[in-house]
Amino acid sequence: MILPIVGYGDPVLRKVGTVITPDYPNLKETIANMYETMYNAYGVGLAAPQVGLPIRIFVIDTTPFSDDDDLPADEQKDLKGFKRTFINAKIVKEEGEEWSFNEGCLSIPDVREDVYRKPTVTIEYCEEDFVMKTEVFDGLIARVIQHEYDHIEGVLFTDKISSLKKRLIQKKLKNITEGKTFQEYRMKFAAAKKGR
Repeated sequence: MILPIVGYGDPVLRKVGTVITPDYPNLKETIANMYETMYNAYGVGLAAPQVGLPIRIFVIDTTPFSDDDDLPADEQKDLKGFKRTFINAKIVKEEGEEWSFNEGCLSIPDVREDVYRKPTVTIEYCEEDFVMKTEVFDGLIARVIQHEYDHIEGVLFTDKISSLKKRLIQKKLKNITEGKTFQEYRMKFAAAKKGR
């Protein structure tokens, strides 16, 4: 089922997600709905807070990035078909020299900014089987993981840009909060909550 994506300004996007257990109600269905919602909005990642759930789950599928001819062939290969569910994730380490990439977010439509992140990330997480694993990722996969991980920590990519850039996008952010934006996918807005 396609869920509405929560827009900038909703308090759920600022909550630190709660750790869940294998008996979390309708877990498989929740994860399936998150993937369906993400694909419907042409996203490469989606975190539970973006569908109104303050829990530590995010899903990613970096396949759309694999068509980018500016990337080295081996990275294109890594990105193709990289689909993963992260439950109760914890970033243990971020390493390397920060690099810039133009990021966007389904909860903050029509806003894109260059964000600096470290290229390599070590993360502990469970997949749907709840077996804890530790893995190291780099490049664009690491970036998508870091972006989605921020969501379960109550952090948005707009928090990582300069105060000047924040001032320049203030009006856009206000419009999103008030629901004055149109997207091809369903959204739910903070200001419209009372009326809907």
